[in-house]
Amino acid sequence: QVQLVESGGGLVQAGGSLRLSCAASGRTFSNYYMGWFRQAPGKEREFVAAISWSTGSSYYTDSLKGRFTISRDGAKNTMYLQMDSLKSEDTAVYYCAAKLLSYSYTLPNMYSYWGQGTQVTVSS
Repeated sequence: QVQLVESGGGLVQAGGSLRLSCAASGRTFSNYYMGWFRQAPGKEREFVAAISWSTGSSYYTDSLKGRFTISRDGAKNTMYLQMDSLKSEDTAVYYCAAKLLSYSYTLPNMYSYWGQGTQVTVSS
């Protein structure tokens, strides 16, 4: 059974940084795409970034390019999201997710597995 467990969220001041982790277990993820999504109160879940586990190719929503960096460590079966220059509008619950195929990686409903989420709060 696939399990995804996020960690690393918390309270940070605007301009600060956080690194989120997503520990994956339950199978080999070499054929998977892994993604980060976020959901702010009263808003829909939105795509943040995705990465091919096998190649390391990464994809970002345009508005976050340059501030957020997705990466993975195959030996640790862990994905990361480095978030820099944080803004109050980055406040949300951040989720990691996994899917088998490469297409439509920006759509939440295409992902089969989800973590429980980790809260990120940026104070201005």
